[in-house]
Amino acid sequence: MLYGGRISLAVGVVAMLISITIGTGVGAVAGQLGGATDHTLMRITDLFLSLPQLPLLLLVVYLFRDMLKKMLGPEAGVFILIVAVIGGLRWMPVARLVRAQFLSLREKEFVEAARGLGASPLRQVIRHILPNAVGPVIVAGSLDVAAAIIAESSLSFLGLGFPPDIPTWGRILYDAKDNLDFAPHWALFPGTAIFLTVLSINYIGDGLRDALDPRKVLGAK
Repeated sequence: MLYGGRISLAVGVVAMLISITIGTGVGAVAGQLGGATDHTLMRITDLFLSLPQLPLLLLVVYLFRDMLKKMLGPEAGVFILIVAVIGGLRWMPVARLVRAQFLSLREKEFVEAARGLGASPLRQVIRHILPNAVGPVIVAGSLDVAAAIIAESSLSFLGLGFPPDIPTWGRILYDAKDNLDFAPHWALFPGTAIFLTVLSINYIGDGLRDALDPRKVLGAK
């Protein structure tokens, strides 16, 4: 059970890092450059948002699982495929959030001052805008961990996740569904673990949102 929990958490964290990296890059470029670049990137983001994530996730895993298992091994191949697909389908909200932050921050006085002193656009982004936009991104990332754990558990429960010898929580639920008549606790324990983990991560995200909210920090002072 603990080993399966570590794998599920690892999937959530790595998928979160992938989604934040892609989303931050797309949102930063769109918010900083604006114009046609912003319009194009946001339409691509809207396109990905319109895709049904679970059916697409199932389709991609079904098509490429066996190939990656042969290339990288049963555990590493499935792990890389799952985190890449989950992370690749979770970056859109982060991109829109970062874009909104950039559109707001690039008009602030400290950015105008840096621009007036001759700072290059790249320096403005790295030194001034991006550090002030990471708060909402951290909150979104913590919530993405919970969403990735649920997605991985759904995949494993449907039989398209990790192989049987890797006991993730979703895989344990998949194995327990045929034994509910005489051993319902086999499904109760992993289900409760998923519920409590996701609930805890969501509470952490709420706490980070409150801690990083500048209005509440200023109000406390």
